[in-house]
Amino acid sequence: MSLVGLLLGIINCVILAAVLVLIGAIIVWVATIFEWPIPWNIQRIFLLIVLLIFIACVISMLVGEPMVHFLPPRL
Repeated sequence: MSLVGLLLGIINCVILAAVLVLIGAIIVWVATIFEWPIPWNIQRIFLLIVLLIFIACVISMLVGEPMVHFLPPRL
């Protein structure tokens, strides 16, 4: 794997984590508008899940296998 491919893969994983955190922040914001407070413990669990997804993304990038297969492998 070239250095450019490695950097693009890491940027892809960072963008994925940022989008997940943004979705979580929007959910918390909408919940506060409706006065349904989400406890900080639940928010920490969500951030831990995002961290685990990020780690899985980086590991799958380094190994060379995609995290999700949309199409079955060719025979």
